[in-house]
Amino acid sequence: MPTAAQAFTTLPNLVREHALAAPGRAALVVGQARMDYATLDARMDQVAAALTASGVQSGEAIAICASTSIEYAAVFLGALRAGVVVAPLAPSSTPEGLARMIADAEARLLFTDASCAALVAAAMAHNSASVKRIALDGADSGEALAEWLATTGLAAAFEAPAVTPETAFNIIYSSGTTGEPKGIVQSHAMRWAHIQRGVTYGYGSDTVTLLSTPLYSNTTLVVFIPTLAYGGTVVLMPKFDAGEYLKLAQSLRVTHAMLVPVQYQRLLARPDFDRFDLSSFRIKFCTSAPFAASLKADVLKRWPGGLVEFYGMTEGGGTCILEAHLHPDKLHTVGKPALNHDIRLIDEDGKVVGPLEAGEVVGHSASMMTGYHGRPEKTREAEWFDGTGKRFIRTGDVGRFDADGFLTLFDRRKDMIISGGFNIYPSDLEGILSAHPEVQEVAVVGVPSELWGETPVAFVVHTGALPEYQVSEEERASALLAWANRQLGSTQRISAVIWVDALPRSAIGKVLKRQLRERYSAPAA
Repeated sequence: MPTAAQAFTTLPNLVREHALAAPGRAALVVGQARMDYATLDARMDQVAAALTASGVQSGEAIAICASTSIEYAAVFLGALRAGVVVAPLAPSSTPEGLARMIADAEARLLFTDASCAALVAAAMAHNSASVKRIALDGADSGEALAEWLATTGLAAAFEAPAVTPETAFNIIYSSGTTGEPKGIVQSHAMRWAHIQRGVTYGYGSDTVTLLSTPLYSNTTLVVFIPTLAYGGTVVLMPKFDAGEYLKLAQSLRVTHAMLVPVQYQRLLARPDFDRFDLSSFRIKFCTSAPFAASLKADVLKRWPGGLVEFYGMTEGGGTCILEAHLHPDKLHTVGKPALNHDIRLIDEDGKVVGPLEAGEVVGHSASMMTGYHGRPEKTREAEWFDGTGKRFIRTGDVGRFDADGFLTLFDRRKDMIISGGFNIYPSDLEGILSAHPEVQEVAVVGVPSELWGETPVAFVVHTGALPEYQVSEEERASALLAWANRQLGSTQRISAVIWVDALPRSAIGKVLKRQLRERYSAPAA
């Protein structure tokens, strides 16, 4: 079992250790399907041998575009044993985007399933290079996985290639809200740092982790990987359902979880939430999107076990950690820099700001991407170097450290609104609006203004709490606008409130503000 002082090793090596020590222990569970460590270890050898027989060499890449399954996880892990780089791709991609990512990764094989068959077929029409497809579920979207594995008898004799800390582990495609996929190359060293961090959070052979975010997301992998590294059990939900999640958590005596803020919100909003026995939980994690202080407080009050928020980027660099159960007075922050993580704030000229001043967050640590795959110019844009030449990753987020060293985030730098020459942080406006009883969710974006350059517009999801008298949506929007602007400074005032049924979100819960800006500027049909 890993320790904080242990020398580097790989995740496949750790899986083998657990297979020898406890072959019958469950490693992966999806629904009624279960794979123990001995079977997983053998399957990883099969996959690694089949990749070698298919001509995929160590250091080359495969792509996976499929729904969450045991087969998906086993292929991912087997590729790592062969020294192959994994590019897990989002099934929510456009055909054009998927084609670009497959080509960018230079994937030698594409693993898919029936749920993505139409998407993959459309993507292939945009891809000049032919990529062999393997169907994880045996569907007609490619050669059946079982047949592909059966083409080689080399598994028993397979010898894993040498893997160094610098060897690429995976390529995560993160387009943010720009729609332009960029491949973030993460090394085995970066994943090893995540594994070593697990000592702090009670991972062990008795860990049961419930994950309902997709396997192509770094959010999922930062918990999936340590669970297996410590010999625990990963329970995967292909699709999040709040009621089913709570039933599984209770019946399986789940100890660890990773959820994004919108999932916490939906779980705690259930009228029956408090009737479930969640006393087995040790730690719950959150990352990927802003986590409201009021929601953190509700989790701490009603859900047993600790609550840990990670703030960082898929690109790595600096991570802040808020152990919310230990610092209930700091719930408005994202915590302090992790051990051995150097986080600084810089101004628009690239100079470090003074104490208690706001600036862009940049970070350095052992957990840093190698770079954007095949995009050296994009990599350079994401880097900042201090006076000694030390390399940092730019986050694009604006924040400020308080006197105790806790970081408060304001907004993405690109989301900051400049109106009449004044900087406006959307989070400030969203905080005011969120306090109104008619507001369930809100996102504020800057839209073009001839008078001010930009002006704030609020997109609001209504709670359904209607006033005693009947009024139109326009009248309610006008009343909410007036209420908010009475509490805002003269340079912060919102120009419009727009009711929406739901805020557009990515698969891991990030609000897609670009879509809101496009929606506002689109001509009426």
